[in-house]
Amino acid sequence: MRLPIGFRAGATRAGIKPSGKPDLTLVASGRPCAWAFVGTLNQAAAPCVLRGRRLREAGGSLQAIVVNAGNANCATGEAGFQADRRMAELAAARLGIAPEAVLTASTGVIGVPLPLEKIEAALPDLRLDLELTPFAEAIMTTDLTMKTAEAELPGGIRVVGVAKGSGMIHPNMATMFGFVFTDAAVSQEELRRGWKRVVDHSFNQVTVDGDTSTNDMAVILANGAAGEPDLEAFWQAVEAVCVSLARQIARDGEGATKLITVRVTGAHSEDEARDAARTVAASPLWKSAVYGNDPNWGRIMMALGRSGARFDPSRVHIKLQGMPLYAGAALPFDRRQASESMKAEEVLVEADLGAGNAQAMAWGCDLTEGYVKINALYTT
Repeated sequence: MRLPIGFRAGATRAGIKPSGKPDLTLVASGRPCAWAFVGTLNQAAAPCVLRGRRLREAGGSLQAIVVNAGNANCATGEAGFQADRRMAELAAARLGIAPEAVLTASTGVIGVPLPLEKIEAALPDLRLDLELTPFAEAIMTTDLTMKTAEAELPGGIRVVGVAKGSGMIHPNMATMFGFVFTDAAVSQEELRRGWKRVVDHSFNQVTVDGDTSTNDMAVILANGAAGEPDLEAFWQAVEAVCVSLARQIARDGEGATKLITVRVTGAHSEDEARDAARTVAASPLWKSAVYGNDPNWGRIMMALGRSGARFDPSRVHIKLQGMPLYAGAALPFDRRQASESMKAEEVLVEADLGAGNAQAMAWGCDLTEGYVKINALYTT
């Protein structure tokens, strides 16, 4: 996948990942970018997230993002903050721009000092071109697949997104890395107005395991190289790209075999619809039932009931894979047929709360032995 006009990217093997795979990557724009940033709400946030917040508050433009994968550079004390600043300085020197125009991002094991000497050795020779693939590969950790998406607007304006995420994923911001690049001319004020809503409708509706990372961020950069878009069409394209990335993250959840999509309608408010959908998608009991092809709809009702969304159970309707299971009371259904329908790669839950007109969607994955094995041996 090619980047939008004016962007270039590249990656290299710095030796941070024990696997020896690419682990240091850089994306840059030839011109300053308007940008918007949302970072994790985890109180143990890493230096890269805290630095991103400071840059956002300063209000300047960005021109680059430098990412290392394999080391979170989190809970590493003052040395971690110094290493994060140095990584920005090295990337800035490579590009001939100010360090304040470079956003940093780190992902990997928490509590291990960042091997800065490896970054210092590798960054100066990192080569950039028009392809996104090297960047998408290098930011992966336990991911099994690259996650990219794109959309094109009239006039040739493009929106290109890339994400990483497989475990330690739960709504509390963006729950992974999500980077969106566009050659649209959009003001920084407009980007920051609309970006949080897009994140809330996409990345903040993804859950894998209920744990929110210390290093998560979602960022959009717009360099204006292709001209001004129709703003309504622009935000529709951005949201479509981010929803695609969110679905890809959920499908690639650690140990997962299935994507779970939850659609809630008839909620009292959008916030309550989002809460209800996320709670069902995050329920370990329901996730386990999906893995076992068990149409145990009582677990869906339980999750809805503890989500905080207001409703009267006598007005609720629940469907699984399009099959009605509950309509104010339990419905007769063919359990074997329902179980067979759950063997698909995507399992759809639809719940109408009968309490209003608001709706939302969330995405998760089934819970398998694979998740336990991956995380039981993560650092050993």
